[in-house]
Amino acid sequence: MSIRISQRLAVVLGAAAFAAAGAAGAAETPQPSKGGVELQQKAEALRGKTIAWVPVTLGFPLADEWTAVMKQEAEAAGMKLVVRDPGWNATAQLQAVSALIGDKVDVVVVQNPNVQLLAKELKRANENGAFVVQVNMASNHRADAFVGANFIRIGQMLGEEVIKACGKGSGTSGKVQIVQGELTATASLDQMAGLMAALNKDDTIKVVSDQAAGWDANKALDITSSVIQQHPDLCASVGFWGIMQAGAAQAIKAAGKLGKVKIYASGEGSRSDCDMIQQGLFDKFVNYNAKQQGHDIMQTINFLLQSGQKPGSLYIANFSELNWLDKETGKGDACWDLKK
Repeated sequence: MSIRISQRLAVVLGAAAFAAAGAAGAAETPQPSKGGVELQQKAEALRGKTIAWVPVTLGFPLADEWTAVMKQEAEAAGMKLVVRDPGWNATAQLQAVSALIGDKVDVVVVQNPNVQLLAKELKRANENGAFVVQVNMASNHRADAFVGANFIRIGQMLGEEVIKACGKGSGTSGKVQIVQGELTATASLDQMAGLMAALNKDDTIKVVSDQAAGWDANKALDITSSVIQQHPDLCASVGFWGIMQAGAAQAIKAAGKLGKVKIYASGEGSRSDCDMIQQGLFDKFVNYNAKQQGHDIMQTINFLLQSGQKPGSLYIANFSELNWLDKETGKGDACWDLKK
């Protein structure tokens, strides 16, 4: 009997000791460091904020990947992403931006179709207390931040490559075609400035066609078909966006000129860009990697919201890394597949 009592007593005493230890543990919950508290305050500065995103259009790898990355990272940080798709309609884009400013969003993110269209509304966004982030194409309003490619540098890179293939001592005609996007978009204006600064260093280079295809592959195809007919000895074609330049490449292929006419482009580095390279439709491609740009957009937004600065008082640029892709480097994970 005494043994049973002792066993029961031991159980009771053990349970009491465990409860006491638990109580003591609760009383001794570790406290975060001062730095940890401050970091948590920075995280809380993001929660509940609303980001408005208005690209030129959705339905292309470039904008769709930006959107997917922004959505994932905004949700992880406790923020809301509101997306409006104007579908290449400039009026619809302007109206969408205006309405979102009226909704008192915290950040307006835009891809400007040209330098003027959204400039006044983006200035109004700053005046109404919203930060403004411009992606890849800036406007005449300076805004708080630019995230994207340095298109002047891209133009220089393209020009330097053209000179290697078609310049002095190459034994070619030196004839070059340029396919621009939208003439008043910074992606065209700046690439053109950098490209011509490079090409003008070699007086044997002759630009025989400089036309805008409005980012449309079909227009690029039609333009290039005419250029090839007029200049069958064309040495190179340079396009300011991969998806658009794919049309020019198809025209060159149809004319039986693949391998004879060098084809260069720049763009987001999606799987379709690497496919064009591997099929011999692009010789070289300047990649600015939209997947990484999506992350850079969100990191820039995080900085602005945590900065404690007034919208309109900052001006920062977060430039994308630029890489050449060709048949050797444009393989495997060099290009990305669209995030689901």
